[in-house]
Amino acid sequence: MKKLSILAVAFAAMTFAACGGNKSAQPVEQEDTVKTFEQQQIEANIKMQFDSLASELGKLKQMPVISKDGQISLSADEKKVKPDYLLNLAAADNAMTLSEKYRVLSAVEVDKEVAKLYEMTLDDYDKVIAKLVAEINDPSFQAIEDAGNIYEASQTLYDAMDKNGRINYFWQIVATSIVEQLYITTQNTDKFLASFTDEAAANVTFRIVLLQDALKRLTEYDPEISPVVQAVEPLSVLNATTVDEFRGQLIEAKEKITASRNALVNLAQ
Repeated sequence: MKKLSILAVAFAAMTFAACGGNKSAQPVEQEDTVKTFEQQQIEANIKMQFDSLASELGKLKQMPVISKDGQISLSADEKKVKPDYLLNLAAADNAMTLSEKYRVLSAVEVDKEVAKLYEMTLDDYDKVIAKLVAEINDPSFQAIEDAGNIYEASQTLYDAMDKNGRINYFWQIVATSIVEQLYITTQNTDKFLASFTDEAAANVTFRIVLLQDALKRLTEYDPEISPVVQAVEPLSVLNATTVDEFRGQLIEAKEKITASRNALVNLAQ
């Protein structure tokens, strides 16, 4: 099972630069001591940056589209028209890499919350989620009460994934969760935006800023994160501070959001 420690990769990538490439002769013991100190400083700084971003993210409430507070209600007639825009669960079978499995898992969990709103049968969702969780085999999931809440990307999950050297996958979960929720919101804007406040709209913008900052930092140590960076880059156009602004920006960015979603879960463009 692939386990990528961001700090370990940063250590390997930056050791030479941190030491300044100094070729002057000095005792081996002294040189090793200097390297060790500088490496520790680099690693501590990297961890502090990611910890700060995750902490800020954890202070934000979940987007209303998947809130468990019952803010979105559907009429009996609305529930009869089942959404046709949710991810085809066969996407789980097409996820080959560990990164893809994490991302599809996050998207499926978000979709399951929407399926609940429409009182759809959830058995297939539960089976796919259980399958992906087993294939990913991340001990970090044991830190949260319900593996079906991975998409929430809580501080608890971040701390566990940090401990297990999977920080990069944490931010992929965040990316997919945000994009999937935005995508769903664009499919029924009037209904889903009805539950948003100006604060909630502004929080979405802040989530995107935090996510993009983390992903850009990750590219220095994990080249495999580049496709995710590219997928979420178009979300920079979302900078609303009110619901009205958010509505207009979502309408204008609908195609970009769809393209981002397709890229993250490997759907045909």
